[in-house]
Amino acid sequence: MTTTEKTLVNYTTTNGIAIIELTNPPANTYSHEMMRQLDEAILRARFDDDVHVLLLRGQGEKFFSAGAEISMLNAVTPGFKYYFCLHANETLTRLEQTPKLVIAALNGHTVGGGLEIALACDIRIARRGGGKVGLPEVNLGVLPGTGGTQRLARALPKNKAIELMTEGKLINFEEALDFGLINYIYEAENYWDEVMKYAQSFCPPNKAAKAVGRIKRSVQSGAEVSFSEGLAIERELQQLLFQSEDAKEGIAAYVEKRQPEFKAR
Repeated sequence: MTTTEKTLVNYTTTNGIAIIELTNPPANTYSHEMMRQLDEAILRARFDDDVHVLLLRGQGEKFFSAGAEISMLNAVTPGFKYYFCLHANETLTRLEQTPKLVIAALNGHTVGGGLEIALACDIRIARRGGGKVGLPEVNLGVLPGTGGTQRLARALPKNKAIELMTEGKLINFEEALDFGLINYIYEAENYWDEVMKYAQSFCPPNKAAKAVGRIKRSVQSGAEVSFSEGLAIERELQQLLFQSEDAKEGIAAYVEKRQPEFKAR
């Protein structure tokens, strides 16, 4: 990032967790510049051997993200819009395919492209009463173009995904939990502390972080190919884990009837 470029994505690490914060108040909407910074943050976390979990959130308490900046889309050419969406797709696919667990902390409204970012995460945890989710792009005469039509149809029954997108309606976090679109809702009090505690549970010595990441990778990659190819991916990832120190420790601890001490190695 150049010295004149505005920081739109804050990146910090603590105890094995990379915290990636979308920072463009009031609604944390994203531009091409923000998506490039998000891309860089994902790569930074991917290459850091001391990072085991990626945790995405929006700055403040009102919005995780309201999606792409509409004023920006209104000002640029159709060609720019195309490449903007292409790069955003590439960025979110990189997030989805990173073999480390990715948690989205939905601290506020998560709509449009904001939900598309959250859909590329592995687990979504919302703050009770904190906001709504939805893909209302139809109201602008367009479709959810950053993976929304594809990921929502994989997260929900196809008819419900079509219903939400064609009606352009927003649903609250509690309804989204019932749909299975959100994994957990935490109480507003101590919300962030509880999210961090949950993220920490996947870091060593609590969990074998390599196994967590390869489970995620096996599911994400295997779901997009044939069953036999998915089994091949699973076997190869399992063989990698069999060679790890954590697998030796986990198996030995089970035999010795003690708690394992994982090291992510």
